[in-house]
Amino acid sequence: MSPKKVRTVGELQNLRHRLQAAPGRRRLVSLSAASCGRASGALEVARTLEAEIKKRGLEETVELRLTGCHGFCHLEPDLVIFPEKIFYPNLRPDKIPRLVEETLVRGRLVPELAFSPGPGQGVCPVLDELPFLRKQVRWLLDRHLTLDPGSLESYLEQGGFLALEKVLSGLSPEEIINQVLASGLRGRGGAGFPTGLKWRLAREAAGADKYLICNGDEGDPGAYMDRGVLESNPFSVIEGMLVGGYAVGAGQGFIYIRQEYPLAIERVEIALEKTRAAGLLGKNILGTDFSFELELVRGAGGFVSGEETALIASIEGRRAFPRQRPPFPVVQGLWGQPTVINNVETWANVPLVLQHGPDWFSRLGTSGSKGTKIFSLVGKVRYTGLVEVPFGLTLGEVIEEVGGGAEPGRKIKAVQTGGPSGGCLPASLFHLPLDYESLQQAGSIMGSGGMIVIDESTCLVDLVLYFLRFAREESCGQCAPCRLGTRQMVRLLEKITRGEGQLEDLELLQRIGWTMQEASLCGLGRTAANPVLSALRHFRQELEKHVLEKECPAGVCRGLISYRIEKERCAACLRCLESCPDKAIVMTDDGYPEIDQKLCTRCGLCQSACPPDVSAIIKINRKETESSAGVKGG
Repeated sequence: MSPKKVRTVGELQNLRHRLQAAPGRRRLVSLSAASCGRASGALEVARTLEAEIKKRGLEETVELRLTGCHGFCHLEPDLVIFPEKIFYPNLRPDKIPRLVEETLVRGRLVPELAFSPGPGQGVCPVLDELPFLRKQVRWLLDRHLTLDPGSLESYLEQGGFLALEKVLSGLSPEEIINQVLASGLRGRGGAGFPTGLKWRLAREAAGADKYLICNGDEGDPGAYMDRGVLESNPFSVIEGMLVGGYAVGAGQGFIYIRQEYPLAIERVEIALEKTRAAGLLGKNILGTDFSFELELVRGAGGFVSGEETALIASIEGRRAFPRQRPPFPVVQGLWGQPTVINNVETWANVPLVLQHGPDWFSRLGTSGSKGTKIFSLVGKVRYTGLVEVPFGLTLGEVIEEVGGGAEPGRKIKAVQTGGPSGGCLPASLFHLPLDYESLQQAGSIMGSGGMIVIDESTCLVDLVLYFLRFAREESCGQCAPCRLGTRQMVRLLEKITRGEGQLEDLELLQRIGWTMQEASLCGLGRTAANPVLSALRHFRQELEKHVLEKECPAGVCRGLISYRIEKERCAACLRCLESCPDKAIVMTDDGYPEIDQKLCTRCGLCQSACPPDVSAIIKINRKETESSAGVKGG
């Protein structure tokens, strides 16, 4: 239920004070229920929790709150009980009755349900003890633990709209811009352009109307930072845009979210409706001369829509095609008027700068990169999820201390940052600090915050090919360097994975990449070659092994591997024979199956079907098969 319309700054202050002074319930039970949590069964857990709380008559002493993303994606759905911060991960409905009885009724921990780092390492019963939180500074993410994303009162109770209150209590637009500049806040969408400078340029630009855009078109594979914020705290983005609108002199803003984010769209729509109903959005906000309106725009899901000029075209109702710059959007953007475009995380940080001051914000980070950054840490690490760390922390600290390092029995060899436009950095560079300049100098980019950790089971050629195929399919096709360059790179990489590559192909990949960087129309085209160029720079030996020795060290490239049945370990269960779609497994005279290499397509289904306790089917380099006279079809 939203508060009644707030008419003045004083009324807003009084409302917040009343909410903060209201007696709270004895315990708050916070259940992660964003997209990741729901996919893991959070709603089923919530229904069981509600039933058990009601069954025991705890409604007056316990509040169950469905919150957004807590960041612990590998532990979903998870639950935090306040004020003790008791933490229970990976919950299932059948575990709830005991949890409620022991912890909420008797006040005792259930050790079997608590988080344990590993066998023999005990449990971490309290949230603050989680290894995953080591080194994190969660200015944004910690608010997700207790905030009801659909409640304006919940946001106000946490200090929401304090920034707007300060702005409308006497700060001039120039003072606001100076504070944002002094904070060192840079765009979190990838380019890292100073936010305050962008606002100043737009304010000084000539134009009858000025606009703001929140870029929520998050299309990088493995990245979901913006989704996490929109689903968990949409009011922070709205407040940031209100501050930006006042500073720039804009009266209209747009929040652009891809259609594939239904929960984010739902949460933003609810937040806009409640903010508008409370008088914090629309005409003469809080009785002042400031008027500002926001509109939600759904994107069709094209990766190129994340490029700012393509985003503008999409909002205008045209096909999402980038255009040549200059003129830049801050001078000539939406409908030819000055337009400020920042991404979700940037707008969510703005209220923090105004609430706490630029000195507070800039106390973390490096000389050129201030504050914190949210990354989606995924791949071959023990702990995956959303992490928020200060700029300046090294890659190794994030991977080893926050992410928990490699999975048992594995060794990390690289990290890919920046999504399809980023690059692969080897473990030898894990000492690099996380800031815009360091990553760029090493051949990668910050991007919006995707971080994919790679171990020795991953083939760099195969990974690079995946990203180039993505770039090829998502290219708008306007300019030849991107349209043809991505196609030619894919063709050459596919040739290498088939064992047909030559050294000249590596040099050709290099030249095509350089051409794309220099001649492509937009930033997406200019960075699409980064995965290839960084691989050539840091992992050339692995590429040359594919080309010269026709070997894939990770055993991934299907054109360079074969499968073989080890008869001394085979139980003759014939599961492999039954699973083969190409009838490539035949029976020999001795009663054991054998793979006909001429028919085998190396799909790997036979190895998957072989019982784990037998593991009679092994993966070998294809040239071993071809040189072995004892293997049929070799």
